[in-house]
Amino acid sequence: MGANPACMETQAAIDRFLASPALSDSTRRAYGVDLAEFGAWLRARKASVDDVDARLLADYAAELGAARRGREPSKLAPATIARKLAAARAFLRFTLGASKVPDARLAPRRPRRLPEAPKQEEIEAELERFASGDPLAIRNRALAELVYSAGLRSQEAVDLDLADVEFDQEALRVRGKGGKERVVPLGEEAAYWVALWLRERPKLARGAHDALFISARGRRLDTSTLRKLFPHPHRLRHAFATHLLEGGADLRTIQELLGHSSLSTTQMYSHVDAKRLRKVYDRAHPRS
Repeated sequence: MGANPACMETQAAIDRFLASPALSDSTRRAYGVDLAEFGAWLRARKASVDDVDARLLADYAAELGAARRGREPSKLAPATIARKLAAARAFLRFTLGASKVPDARLAPRRPRRLPEAPKQEEIEAELERFASGDPLAIRNRALAELVYSAGLRSQEAVDLDLADVEFDQEALRVRGKGGKERVVPLGEEAAYWVALWLRERPKLARGAHDALFISARGRRLDTSTLRKLFPHPHRLRHAFATHLLEGGADLRTIQELLGHSSLSTTQMYSHVDAKRLRKVYDRAHPRS
């Protein structure tokens, strides 16, 4: 018996979406797992991607464990449900067009928990781990300084090319999620260590001629290498945003520097802003 044409069509559509150059490698891997599950769910119902409407997507959400009357509590965490639905929505928008994908909230609302950002003295101690004159230690220090100085995501850091560093403009060109580009300030300390690294880089460069950060074998670094150097590299990004807010920056500026498409994402830092405002009030208001 031949394969169901609708099933083959759905799998081909998933493959086309995952091949999109707009997806980073890490996003492609995560979406691949979730969309394999979504495709299997459609096949079990003998449905094709063209059959997906608001009701069918709501049924999928219900099976994942989204809040539905009369259903057993889900074993999946709300964040997991939201991620799987986000993958399905992104795939459907790509395949069918945004106008055909229902906008109704299907996933349970989940609290945004912000990991505690390390204090400035903790950051200093972390950076001082790479104090030797070894080329790889200098590379690691430059990488860490740049992630903290510019608030980079891990993928953004390893995607940097030599041409993205503009010393004369004191700026860094960053390619973010969805291929969106932004320009962020290049801090003095980060510029110093990147310049040191560029003096050492030719000793390792064999391939990956455009990559700013390369391995001992001369290849572009990947995010797995970054995680080995810094078990929680995203904490440096959180520290960047938190320390800016504590220093007086506003949320809109933080949004632009972090590359958030929506201010609502940046607003998870609003509790930091509230603490800062309280300190200003206590220090300045005569009735505090």
